[in-house]
Amino acid sequence: MTAVLPQFIDPTAGAVALQVLALGGVLLVLTLAPHCAWAGDASAARARLSRSRRRLAAVGADSGTALIGLRVALAVSGPRG
Repeated sequence: MTAVLPQFIDPTAGAVALQVLALGGVLLVLTLAPHCAWAGDASAARARLSRSRRRLAAVGADSGTALIGLRVALAVSGPRG
């Protein structure tokens, strides 16, 4: 934010602090809204999946397998030259 926001501040328009607060507020709303949506969706999915212990165990096993696969891929890929 500190790298991008200053280019949108116009000192000749007055009240620089107010401009920073307004643009920061817009940024907050634009980033908070999708994160809240993701959290709500994840909560709903968790509620649906947790109704069955077997399904929840399968999701956990799939996640663990994916993480192990990623670690193996990272280990064998070697350094980039």
